[in-house]
Amino acid sequence: MSFAQFLAVLLARWKLVLGVFLFCVLAALATGLLQTKRYTAAASVVIEARPDPLSAVLYPAGVNPGMVATQIDVIQSERVAYRVVRNLKLNENAAIREQWLAGTKGEVPIEQWLAEQFQQGLDVRPSRESNVITLTYKAPDPRFAAGLVNAFVQAYLETNLEMRVEPARQFSSFFDERAKAARETLEKAQSSLSAFQKAKGIIANDERLDVENSRLNELSSQLVALQAVATDSGSRQTAARGASADRMQEVLANPLIAGLKSDQARLEARLQELRSRLGERHPQVLEAQANLEELRRRIDTETSKVTGSMGVANSINQQRVGELRGALEAQRSKVLQMKAVRDDAAVLIRDVENAQRAYDQIQTRLNQTTLESLANQSNVAVLSQALPPTHPTSPRLPLNLMLGVFVGTLLGVAVAFLFELFDRRLRSAADLAALTALPVLGVLPRSDAGRWLGRRKTALAAVMPRHLLGRQAASD
Repeated sequence: MSFAQFLAVLLARWKLVLGVFLFCVLAALATGLLQTKRYTAAASVVIEARPDPLSAVLYPAGVNPGMVATQIDVIQSERVAYRVVRNLKLNENAAIREQWLAGTKGEVPIEQWLAEQFQQGLDVRPSRESNVITLTYKAPDPRFAAGLVNAFVQAYLETNLEMRVEPARQFSSFFDERAKAARETLEKAQSSLSAFQKAKGIIANDERLDVENSRLNELSSQLVALQAVATDSGSRQTAARGASADRMQEVLANPLIAGLKSDQARLEARLQELRSRLGERHPQVLEAQANLEELRRRIDTETSKVTGSMGVANSINQQRVGELRGALEAQRSKVLQMKAVRDDAAVLIRDVENAQRAYDQIQTRLNQTTLESLANQSNVAVLSQALPPTHPTSPRLPLNLMLGVFVGTLLGVAVAFLFELFDRRLRSAADLAALTALPVLGVLPRSDAGRWLGRRKTALAAVMPRHLLGRQAASD
């Protein structure tokens, strides 16, 4: 269909289009006038990113959109609606109870019925690129709308604080029980350590072990030195028992033996002189020989004494080595025993430290959750409270009229074309040419009288060219 045909249809059925248009406009106007006036009250809250007074940390930067959406769901939840009903005590109002009985016949609890009614009229929307949430409520009474929005805000604040405090109270109770158990564990570990130290006589285990280690090192050094001395004395004793005992340092350094050997040397020189002068049988020579033999026996006796003293010294040294080795073994056993005791004590000390650490951590968490359970504020604050509106927000007569004009225009055009579809007529020469597939030779002008004859004469005048064209085609 061309634009000319579209206009021809509208011009032909303008009365129908106008009738539908006027009907829609009047219906929209009547609806706006008869509709009950409703007032919209609005309040807003803001989710603050302020420091937490308990943990001294900031909330997540910029309060993400997911958190804002969560808070909107909380505001629209049944929990908040039930709290509004309880705070306003509307379930005790006689008029509301009559409405409830008339609407539900008592089959639904009044709190649930009121909560559903309130949720239907509540609208919650977040602001763009901010942490502000706006609550609106529509009602015929402006004061009721404002009061109900403020009640929702107050119920939301209480619910938000309750949702924050309740888990803290549960955690506080849990950590209180755990703190008692941890304290009992710590006391048992300390008792075990004290009993062990008392049984082992431990006062300062590390200091005592250091002293015993020093003593063990000292005994070990003494044993090494004494073993060297015993080895040397054993070597000298062996040398003293040999043929070269008279050439030992102890014998040569003995002053008595040295004096006797000097006397022996002088006596031997005198004996040699007497022999050369008096002969072998002279009494003086024999006397000198006897004195020399006596002197040699004395030297041998003194040498035996000196070498014998070396054996005694070697025996003493060997005995001291044995005693010192025994003391060293006893000291080593004592140190090993003390190390074993220290290891056992270290295990008990670690148990005490672990129990103390666990108790301190639990006590810290207990203090934190206790403070959180006593909190009386959250990160949500009231930005603006609702005031009773002075002008109704619905019905909107200009908007209803505009909507009626728009719908009436579309519906009038649609109805006109619907009638045209069921009652198709020729509106122009172009329609006739398209219908008969024959060229149009001429068009009779419309007479002035034909304009006032109505639709029938217009249709007859439109049909006449078809007959003329039919005769012309038959003659051809």
